[in-house]
Amino acid sequence: MLKGIPVSAGIAIAPIVRLSQEQPVIHETAITSSDIKAEQARLAQSIELARDQLEQLRQQTEDTLGSEKAAILSAHLAFLDDPAFAGEMNSVIESQLLSASAAVQQVSDQFISLFESMDDAYMRERADDIRDVSRRIIRNLSGNEQSVSFPEEPFILVAVDVTPSETLQLPIQHVRGIATVKGGATSHAAILARSLGIPAVMGVGEQLLFEVEYGTMLILDGTSGELFPDPDGEALTRYQEKAALEQIQRQAYEAMKDLPAETLDGHRVHLMANMAVPEEADALVASGVEGIGLFRSEFLFMDRSTLPDEEEQFQAYKRVAIAFGEKPVIIRTLDVGGDKHLPALDLDQEENPFLGFRAIRISLARPELFRVQLRALLRASAYGHLLIMFPMISHLEQLREAKSILEQTKTELRAEDVAFDENIAIGMMMEIPGACLQADAFAKEVQFFSIGTNDLVQYTLAVDRMNAHIADLYSYYHPAVLRLISHVIDASHRGGIWTGLCGEMAGDPLATELLLGMGLDEFSGAASVMPKVKERIRATTREQAKRTADHALTLSTVEDVVSFLNNKAD
Repeated sequence: MLKGIPVSAGIAIAPIVRLSQEQPVIHETAITSSDIKAEQARLAQSIELARDQLEQLRQQTEDTLGSEKAAILSAHLAFLDDPAFAGEMNSVIESQLLSASAAVQQVSDQFISLFESMDDAYMRERADDIRDVSRRIIRNLSGNEQSVSFPEEPFILVAVDVTPSETLQLPIQHVRGIATVKGGATSHAAILARSLGIPAVMGVGEQLLFEVEYGTMLILDGTSGELFPDPDGEALTRYQEKAALEQIQRQAYEAMKDLPAETLDGHRVHLMANMAVPEEADALVASGVEGIGLFRSEFLFMDRSTLPDEEEQFQAYKRVAIAFGEKPVIIRTLDVGGDKHLPALDLDQEENPFLGFRAIRISLARPELFRVQLRALLRASAYGHLLIMFPMISHLEQLREAKSILEQTKTELRAEDVAFDENIAIGMMMEIPGACLQADAFAKEVQFFSIGTNDLVQYTLAVDRMNAHIADLYSYYHPAVLRLISHVIDASHRGGIWTGLCGEMAGDPLATELLLGMGLDEFSGAASVMPKVKERIRATTREQAKRTADHALTLSTVEDVVSFLNNKAD
């Protein structure tokens, strides 16, 4: 059995097809000074050809799979358009007397190494986009066309990695699953696999290539991340039954897709989804979610060397607003720092980055940056139902300052006769214990709270959630965390506002009845798990959920809480 990162749920059983991804051969590396202009011209032609190829693929993808999936190729085109990327290659040709192919390889390796060294998973996986683009440029320089053929029957694709453009060229009717040596849950290929409904496991490691051969039967479990090459008859039967059960469950979820998240006694809550990039919008709308509970605006800032201007941000937010129409989309203002570094922001390295200069602290210290984002968000609000959420608020003064800048921005737009939603709702993340304890005061200043349990657990228990040595101390079932969550929900209701939860806990079916009983108004998690949450909500009553929450809040240890909830679930 092999194990990787489960990135797209579902079971696939089929023979393997290995995708060969040989690096383009670079025959000539050194040039003379008299060749510089010619090599730079070849590079320019190759980049232009790559742009044409990607534009063509984007158009084909838009025609067959829709505009949101086609937009994934925008990141590739952005690299081609980035003057720092091409400029560095030209500089290497001139200063090191390297051929255009060798210069592309050297510069792309530097960029790939830079992105792969970053702590943030999303940023690390942007290296795949650069790898995809550079392979294309080098192939164009060498005149070698990439030719990939797939069988006209079901198969599971196995590869070192699979780039977004390769994923878009797969025969969707035949590919049953994807397994890769590299990659993770936020790579563009993973996002595409999820949106196309292809079970996928990534980041399996080199043993994937050693232990599977072309044509070998493979069981791939995209929910657990497990792979079983050359399974015996018993395993095949077991997983065939499991796959059939999943199919029945999917049909059941599909049947209740348009039903409300409502308890047996008629108490209604809202099920939303978290979204990392706009490319996921189509799949999320189709999945039946009621809106977006957390849209991380930092996606626009993270895979580039320059900051996005107001127009670029406006177009991105507008696209999401239009995609969801009347459904609400909560957009969190820039939340970087901590484990998310931006090449475009020259931030100092800090000893305790999670407690340092990050999120709203940066926005308030850089109001010129904040105003650009708020102008773009307000302008986009005229095209849908957007809500604005401020991250990592700890002090009332911070919230008031952020709101003041927002009001100044509204005044500017009115003076310019620019349309926006005058009643746009303002909310804040509840992820710092101090803010949670002061929730009554904050409730008078905003229209909603959204509890971010990932950071709330970290700060409440003083546990670095990235540190594997103390991972056993990290749990959102800790009694202190549960009491803070309950306190925030109660305070919001006393103040006449609502509370959502957008951390991993919202998508944990074991926690559903507990949160429901505490009075949570909105659950927002990964779209793939929300049907299970809805199933739990529709199978209980509010009174039953309240009894569950009341008892859980009297317990003293994580083990007691989890044991109690598990016994109830059985």
